Amino acid sequence: MSATARITAPTPSEIRARKGGTPLVCLTAYTTPIAQLVDPHCDIVLVGDSLGMVLHGLPSTLGVTMEMMSLHGAAVARGLKQAMMVVDMPFASYEESPEQAFGNAARLMRETGCAAVKLEGGVEMAETIRFLTARSIPVMAHIGLTPQAINTLGGYKVQGRGEDAARVLADAKAVAEAGAFSVVLEKVPAALGDEITAAIDIPTIGIGASAGCDGQILVVDDMLGLFTAFKPKFAKRYAELGKSADAAIAAYAAEVRARAFPAPEHVFGDAAPEPKK
Repeated sequence: MSATARITAPTPSEIRARKGGTPLVCLTAYTTPIAQLVDPHCDIVLVGDSLGMVLHGLPSTLGVTMEMMSLHGAAVARGLKQAMMVVDMPFASYEESPEQAFGNAARLMRETGCAAVKLEGGVEMAETIRFLTARSIPVMAHIGLTPQAINTLGGYKVQGRGEDAARVLADAKAVAEAGAFSVVLEKVPAALGDEITAAIDIPTIGIGASAGCDGQILVVDDMLGLFTAFKPKFAKRYAELGKSADAAIAAYAAEVRARAFPAPEHVFGDAAPEPKK
């Protein structure tokens, strides 16, 4: 295991026990410095496969590999002291069979030190979730809009409107009964988010769902204004660090071109200074 165990981090069973209590605070992280920033404030830190788009410039999460998740998971683990770390299982790493899922989930846990894995899917993934949890691999489920399935969902559309609500509710019940310790509800109507939260005995973690969920998660680069390729409706900007960074880089470039940087205080002389007495 490449990460130091976090003695104070909540366990999946403790997260499950938070059902109906103080809302769970969750954010993504992909690097050690960001992990260090979010750790004091979060219950759960997710190493999301959104890193493919946010860090690697991919058009979707479908090109993310196990190697990428392992590398970034280990980096995040080095920055955490108290939050529980969950790592996404990338596309095509678990859908083939429960046995395939177990091998890849065990690899992620071994290589990153994560406390749990997250996988997408509802009714069709219940058997796999049951298989993993029976073999000591805690699972966070993810239903509603599942980004790895955008080719079959027809894009990043709201899920569970009208008659489709029954399907999403069935997915929620299936993953809860299969043993998931929590479930992410992405991009579903608020009323459906509330209905699901009341209907199942595990915490719901909303992203574009309802304030009534048992917790909330956002992509950290979205909420900090660092990722600006597009802005989902649910991604509230708590800062505009991208704009601040652009201004700082522009100022640096201007000073370099004007030979104003480096200034005398930023360079070294020929002789070392005399030691202080």
